Amino acid sequence: MSKNITSPTASASSAPPFSGQEATSGDQSNGYRNLHVDGEAAESFIAEKRIGERIKHLRLKKSMGLVELGRHTGLSASFLSQLETGRVVPTLRNLARIAMVFSKDLSYFFEPEPRTLFRMHRRDERVRLPQTGVDDPSYFFESLGYHVPDRQLDPYFAEFLPLKEGRVPRAHQHAGCEFLYLLSGSLDVRHGELTHHVEAGDAIYFDANTVHSYLCIGKTPATAVIVTLQHPLLMSVGSGSRSIQLGTGKVRSVPPGVLPAAATRKNAEQMQ
Repeated sequence: MSKNITSPTASASSAPPFSGQEATSGDQSNGYRNLHVDGEAAESFIAEKRIGERIKHLRLKKSMGLVELGRHTGLSASFLSQLETGRVVPTLRNLARIAMVFSKDLSYFFEPEPRTLFRMHRRDERVRLPQTGVDDPSYFFESLGYHVPDRQLDPYFAEFLPLKEGRVPRAHQHAGCEFLYLLSGSLDVRHGELTHHVEAGDAIYFDANTVHSYLCIGKTPATAVIVTLQHPLLMSVGSGSRSIQLGTGKVRSVPPGVLPAAATRKNAEQMQ
């Protein structure tokens, strides 16, 4: 289907993306011309913007039914249903009514949709890395977040090996905080001058700038999920709070091959 619309003369760069074939006719002395717009192209443009899906998303976010939205907009529930499923094309008037209900500008329905962050790390894609800086590692770890760019935290899966004669746990420290949830086994976590016994199902959260180490004390390996945060530690001072930057910088774990060997070693230091 197609229709004729009258609009001011415009350059090609300002033409709407759904402009179809153009035909000139009539008296153009007043600076106007008749444009012949391909209706299918216009509908395709609207479909690409997923306007119906955006309306449904707004409605469900407010836990609002079609009938209730209809009362607010003066549109029937059946029409709104067809609008959400893309069976009808909305007029700007109807779209404006809906936009006002959700306190949105009309441009909301035509702006590019923001991309949300979602990354998956398949089990068979992870890389198992040993504790660095020792000839006989007491644990191995796998990064669970190496696909995420500019991530705000670093999650790991760690496996701690049972205590062996002659093996001494290597203590380490790094900026920020650390969270550990023990999945299986038993673990002694030394934090500063104190040693804390952790059993499966226990969780601990601590200042990672304080020297700490892990020791598996059972006969079977202990497994844990560890999350390190790189943000400055918030310390309470008097009646207020202030941020204190602990450590000198950020380190992140990535699989070997993604970074040069030297950089890989540096990123692994956080789980030493």
